[in-house]
Amino acid sequence: MRTTDTRIQVMWNRLLAVVEEQGQALIRAAFSPIVRECGDISAGIFDVRGRMLAQAVTGTPGHINTMAEAVKTLCARFALGDMKPGDIYLTNDPWIASGHLNDFLLMMPVFFKDHVIGFTSCTSHLVDLGGLGMGPEGADVFDEGLLIPPCKLMDSGALNTLLVDIIKANSREPIANEGDIYALLACCETGARRLADMMAEFNIDHLDDLSHYIIDTSYRGTVQAIAELPKGTWHNVLKVDGYEREIDLHAALTIAEDHVAIDFEGTSGLSNKGINVPLNYATAYTVFALRCIIGPDIPNNAGSLAPFRVTGPKNCILNAQRPAPVAMRHTLGQMTPDLVYGCLSQALPDLVPAEGASCMYDLPLRHAPEAVANGQTQFALELVFSGGTGARPALDGLSAVAFPSGVWGSQVETTEAVAPVLITRRELKPDSGGPGRMRGGLGQHIEVCSSVDQDFIMFLSVERVLNPAHGRFGGKSGAVGRIRIGHDGLDLPGKGEVRVKAGEKLVFETPGGGGFGEPRERAREDVLRDLKEGLISQKAARDLYGFKP
Repeated sequence: MRTTDTRIQVMWNRLLAVVEEQGQALIRAAFSPIVRECGDISAGIFDVRGRMLAQAVTGTPGHINTMAEAVKTLCARFALGDMKPGDIYLTNDPWIASGHLNDFLLMMPVFFKDHVIGFTSCTSHLVDLGGLGMGPEGADVFDEGLLIPPCKLMDSGALNTLLVDIIKANSREPIANEGDIYALLACCETGARRLADMMAEFNIDHLDDLSHYIIDTSYRGTVQAIAELPKGTWHNVLKVDGYEREIDLHAALTIAEDHVAIDFEGTSGLSNKGINVPLNYATAYTVFALRCIIGPDIPNNAGSLAPFRVTGPKNCILNAQRPAPVAMRHTLGQMTPDLVYGCLSQALPDLVPAEGASCMYDLPLRHAPEAVANGQTQFALELVFSGGTGARPALDGLSAVAFPSGVWGSQVETTEAVAPVLITRRELKPDSGGPGRMRGGLGQHIEVCSSVDQDFIMFLSVERVLNPAHGRFGGKSGAVGRIRIGHDGLDLPGKGEVRVKAGEKLVFETPGGGGFGEPRERAREDVLRDLKEGLISQKAARDLYGFKP
């Protein structure tokens, strides 16, 4: 490697360190548990053309990969010559930012020696933006809360206090929202300050050479990885629970010499409820899933993202057009990895895992409407729990792990400290992982109740209640999810609004991942270990794995 290349590589590594510090600043400063405890964020650094150069490792693909495109949109919306030091732009438009109103995206121009040399950007989740709340019940996006078009949050370093007041006035959690906005500001400012420091240290006036190196190197590496794959087109259909009816998600995956194309032609049309998915969000998870298999060692940036193309007919449920309701877009958006893996497994059977729980069990809770008049505790909270991942060709699936979202599960102590709820039980569910030569990851059994004498409202929008995660190549399906009130209560549907009364217990189980390979081919020592650890029952060991003591 030439000396100049060595210097550029060192700067690239520094850029990755800068953006990681940027992401940690957001997490440490955030008010909402879903941000500071669960890491529901993104942070990135962009060149002067709005191309993503680096992203924080912490963060969700739904935030990171939508941010990569959103900054380009904002750069086209606001003239570079009109930007001033201390300006920061904001939007939560679902079709620009991250697919629903609760995600705020900020972009800050970075000035060095009196000119813009790039941008910092970040996204995080705000727990409540008014409307009907973060649930699937809205008839359109206007039911779902406050939509903020691209605008200035900071103007030459001065905060737009009117905008902050409007956001607070439209929320059931105004203090948390205000604190989270300040955390987002700190994230952008931290990245901008560290980036300027880096440029001064390396005595450079612009990022052009570094930007070209990062994007070109990553692009060429990804194209080379694609060139080594088998060529052709493969199809898959994934049936999911939906709301009013079951839904078919279709995908055609084409591997060409220098790119991979995914088309959702044939996918079911829009729902009347808020489970529709803007294409930017469906693209984010689709491309993330493919990049986990194709060139996974190549950093995620504009160069490595460029060879992937995602399309779908307008107003299929994975390409919802405004003003469709999209509050719970993650419910189906996070199923797209299983959809495209069903295609890719036909081309690369030894690399692709079985289906997993995929859709996180995201449970927004809030006080009942009468709480205000009755002087009871008012709150809005979002709990996040995960099921099992699908088994891999040579490894078991992971239990209670959020793939593809990457969001960490809600912590019991933190949850009980910020809202009047009590988590009385949380444990892995035996036999929930799909049997196979490699076993699927296990789901969880969780019980929640009110810690005070008042009801609370829960908004359900989860998947894998009707349609389990299927195994591959002889592997069996994982257990489906299940929600009910009380141990003997009737099973609830996976979508809808539920009132949990004081004294009642919400019982829910997250799904397990599918197995990989024939169960009776599983190594005896692996079955013994599963028995010892309580992950499978004696009956499952005998009947499914053919285990004889």
